[in-house]
Amino acid sequence: MARGRLRIYLGAAPGVGKTYAMLAEGQRRAARGADVVIGALVDHGRPAIRGLAEGLDSVGAAGPGRLDVPAVLRRGAAVVLVDELATGNEPGSATRYRWEDVEQLLDSGADVVSTVNVQELESLSDAVTAITGSRPPVLVPDEVVRRADQVELVDMTPEALRRRLAHGNVYPPERVDAELASYFRVGNLNALRELALLWLADRVDEGMARYRAEHGIAGTWATRERVVVAVPADPTGEVLLRRGSRVAGRSSGCELLAVHVAVPDDRHAADPVLLGQQRVLTESLGGSYHRVVGRDVAESLLEYARGVNATQLVLGAGRRSRLRLLLGPDVAARVAAGSGDIDVHLVTSTGRAAGGRRHHPAGPSQGRRVLGAVLAVAGPFALAGVLTVAAGSRPSFPSELLAFLTLTVGVALVGGLWPAVGCA
Repeated sequence: MARGRLRIYLGAAPGVGKTYAMLAEGQRRAARGADVVIGALVDHGRPAIRGLAEGLDSVGAAGPGRLDVPAVLRRGAAVVLVDELATGNEPGSATRYRWEDVEQLLDSGADVVSTVNVQELESLSDAVTAITGSRPPVLVPDEVVRRADQVELVDMTPEALRRRLAHGNVYPPERVDAELASYFRVGNLNALRELALLWLADRVDEGMARYRAEHGIAGTWATRERVVVAVPADPTGEVLLRRGSRVAGRSSGCELLAVHVAVPDDRHAADPVLLGQQRVLTESLGGSYHRVVGRDVAESLLEYARGVNATQLVLGAGRRSRLRLLLGPDVAARVAAGSGDIDVHLVTSTGRAAGGRRHHPAGPSQGRRVLGAVLAVAGPFALAGVLTVAAGSRPSFPSELLAFLTLTVGVALVGGLWPAVGCA
């Protein structure tokens, strides 16, 4: 049997109209011929809610904590309306929470329409408690709501919600003044609305990421500004992070992500203390810190940026000597060339790190130094053998000297200074 579909009305605050929206959806489905029943309804004595529920069958004892799952299953309805998802069941029940009951209904093949407030989401409980000073008695795991087939935000401006409260449309008259002076202050309601919008935006991003992955879409969809900062394992990372924060601050709702690419088997591994400081700085700037592993830094950066649907990429572009330019493009140039739809910001003013000290880049990797040492020892003998075999052509001393000099320069490019000194 196919699993039923779950639709959730997410309220930015109590009283915004979640239950009304749930019942209106039930009436629409019933008008289209679906078999709709009310499994649990919390009307708080409001005549408008009771009026909207008329014409819909109720199964079991409707009310908070009284969802009669066996009775609903025996009824076999196609659509079940279950109000207040964040509700604890009575002692002795087969399950502890109402959201567990909803899982049983979905497994039976029934569609469920339910409601929940943003302050009842588990991941937001601490933030809501800090804002309102009140903690909901029952929380719903975020994963339960994220798995829903449809989540619709039910919202209302703080002023309109306070008017509803004052008119007695949410709580009994004896509770109105206390609620207006505490939980339902304008600042609290604005903060709850923002939490709801941000949480729902993250869920939409997850769905879009799944869609792009399923359809093999590699291009950037600029639905939301995301700035990725490529953080190197040196003090210049702080400069780049602050520059990326300024770039992100130009757009409202922009997301800041810092990423450090760790190269495996690199002897010059990043200092954990430095990376920890960068993580702290990133979080203080309102961003998130990430670490990826890859042998090709440029490709790893681009792959990460495309994976998070980034719109802008900030990285350092050190000044290079003419010799290095002849050897090929550096990481910054390769990232800029392969960025596609992603805007790339190359920051060149990172030569001075904290305290005015210049950062010296790390030398060759361990593998390159070993290869350089081997060339430094074996190269002169091999070259001498080649020149001896070619003695019949009577090469001149300047030509021989130039050959050995070329070998020394090659060893320096591969292994660095000390192998080149040994070769010389």
